[in-house]
Amino acid sequence: MAAPAPAPSEADKKAQIEYELRGKTLKVYLYVVKQGKPVGVREVQRELGFSSPSVAFHHIEKLTRLGIIEQDNMGNYFLTKKVDPGILQAFVNVGKFSLPRLGFYAVFFTSVAAAYVIEDYNFLDLYALVGTVGGVAAFWFETVRLWRRKPF
Repeated sequence: MAAPAPAPSEADKKAQIEYELRGKTLKVYLYVVKQGKPVGVREVQRELGFSSPSVAFHHIEKLTRLGIIEQDNMGNYFLTKKVDPGILQAFVNVGKFSLPRLGFYAVFFTSVAAAYVIEDYNFLDLYALVGTVGGVAAFWFETVRLWRRKPF
């Protein structure tokens, strides 16, 4: 008789969630998170533009199997566990918007660079100016690149 398989570790569970939480399933997860209230299958289908309720239900069932959402007694689904898949760690939620974290740094350093140029216009140091503008350009480049790759 074979020994029972060992229970999956937390790392294994997290890896499984990372693997499953992609594509349309990730879109359904993000929709449920942003709604902040129970949602129905047809609502998910309509709002996310799925071709049929069965497509929405398939992705909802995936999230249910992962233990991320559950069904209430009215047949709607609600969030039970918030997860932070890798791609979402680069974003921050502000209200119903998800913004790249690097955008905040880009705005801050743009403000610092503008203040430097305005304040010390007559005494600009070439090295300081190149370093500041270079940093600003790098932050904005990475912010735009991340925004284009956003998973939602």
